[in-house]
Amino acid sequence: MRVHLGLDRIEQFSSLFKNRAIGLVTNYSGVNGRLEENVGLFLKCGFSVRKLFAPEHGIYGIADGEGFSDFIHPYYQLPVVSLYGEKTKPTPEDLEGLDLLVYDIQDVGLRYYTFIYTLAYCLESAAERGIPVVVLDRPNPLGGLLISGNRIPEAHSSFVGGLRLPIRYGLTPGELARYCLREKDLQVDLSVVPMTNYTRCTYFPDTGLLWNVPSIALPTFESVVCYNGGCFVEGFNLSEGRGSPKPFQMYGAPWIEMNRLYRYMKESDTEGFAFRTRAFIPITSKYRNEVCFGLEFFPERKDADFIPVLLRFLKGVAETCPEQLQLVRYADVERLESLTGDPRVRDYLWGETPLDMLLNTWEIESSAFEEETSDIRMYP
Repeated sequence: MRVHLGLDRIEQFSSLFKNRAIGLVTNYSGVNGRLEENVGLFLKCGFSVRKLFAPEHGIYGIADGEGFSDFIHPYYQLPVVSLYGEKTKPTPEDLEGLDLLVYDIQDVGLRYYTFIYTLAYCLESAAERGIPVVVLDRPNPLGGLLISGNRIPEAHSSFVGGLRLPIRYGLTPGELARYCLREKDLQVDLSVVPMTNYTRCTYFPDTGLLWNVPSIALPTFESVVCYNGGCFVEGFNLSEGRGSPKPFQMYGAPWIEMNRLYRYMKESDTEGFAFRTRAFIPITSKYRNEVCFGLEFFPERKDADFIPVLLRFLKGVAETCPEQLQLVRYADVERLESLTGDPRVRDYLWGETPLDMLLNTWEIESSAFEEETSDIRMYP
């Protein structure tokens, strides 16, 4: 049976929205299972949406890392407040005249995705103003069974990593909101409109829903599978495939010795993934209009974990092209640890820490997170 989203059920939960001045935190992913837009659905139900708030990429799909200003929605004639640019958190002035915040954005279940920090900052603002919050729940495309990666410490926290989350945290937006309240010790009247026909075992291909593109560099479910770990590449002078036909499935650079790297990876453990040599030309982002040589990865299972495969790929680049591989700053990524949350990744790449030791430590941390969050999970 098809999963019914929180947005599909707003009429059943109308008491949460009636006679409220609503600020809706959303973007282009805010459609129901029939692809109807949330703003129109709220207005059709007679709910009073007074203002929209938009995260990174805005409501239309601006390129990653580009801020934007407030504006008036051309169709609904509602103010749209930017939460990615001069500010990332609603101000008291932004919330003036509102008595409810509603959050409805598709997440991808990975720590470095900025939408989840927009959610956290909205909860902070709501706590400061005494405004209740409703989260319209949506699937975690990567399901809730596999928790992986280290928990990021406060020393490395940023807008692309925080809340002591593991890389792949296995929570829905509604569950994550509940976790945020506890982690940040916030007092908020929080309601979650739950999904139906959804369990922790549900991956996006199981939902019966059409793929709802969460951001411009994640056009498919397969790209999200590879974004789990693949985002580490943003910290290097490598293309992560932005501007290519398959972002986060193609990785390369003009200086990579493609065939030598391929042979290295053929001798590595790449469980759950097939790969091939691939030359590509990004039309945006790093190495724009230059030929990049590298590899293209194909998930063979929906539950495959790309983190160890990507780490082995980076190790392969470090060993086959040691003079060329460099760390870089990219968009919100100040340093590699903003993404990995662990300086030992550098040690692994330069031969000072075994991968098994790193992954074993991370498994201990992710298992602790799973146990810690067992009581805030909403789905069997």
